[in-house]
Amino acid sequence: MRGFSLILAGSCALAACASNPAPVDTAAPVAPMAADPNNPMMAPGYMAMAASSDQFEIQSSQLALQASQNPAIQGFARMMIAHHQATTSNLAAAAQSAGMAPPAPTLMPAEQALLDQVRAAGSGPAFDEAYKAAQVQGHQSALQLHQGYAGGGDVAALRQVAGAAVPIVQQHLTTAQNLNVMAMPPMQQPTNTAPVRSGERG
Repeated sequence: MRGFSLILAGSCALAACASNPAPVDTAAPVAPMAADPNNPMMAPGYMAMAASSDQFEIQSSQLALQASQNPAIQGFARMMIAHHQATTSNLAAAAQSAGMAPPAPTLMPAEQALLDQVRAAGSGPAFDEAYKAAQVQGHQSALQLHQGYAGGGDVAALRQVAGAAVPIVQQHLTTAQNLNVMAMPPMQQPTNTAPVRSGERG
């Protein structure tokens, strides 16, 4: 009889467990979503794209200092190198302040293809035209990137950097669109060297 009572008690306990399942621990950590390096609204994607944009501006402008004889192009190129080195530093500092590793200074496929187009243009007026077109295209993409992240990016420190970059990139874009690629350097300005024939007044 005692054994039957024990069995009956055990059966009741099992039934109670079945009717009352263990509560789910809602405080348990949920595995984070994998960071998408191609999503410009998430920190890894934004940083990679911004760093690539900066590197394109720096490398293409370094090339311009070698391949162009146009003072307007050279002046713009020097400004690009200085400004985009600064934005690269700002981006790295913001990443570190948010506890993230700074982005690698590498070119993504789109910027690499654009740089290859500029390099393939050679030198002289053909290079100047290609450089101007690439600068307009690159800054249009960069402006869209920074505006988007500043408005809804996932990390506050990076949103601040993106917001600060917007007016700088907008100014660069306007300047690039107005570049005079037909300007000739002073030493190549045409001069009137036609000889004055005898009996004619100069």
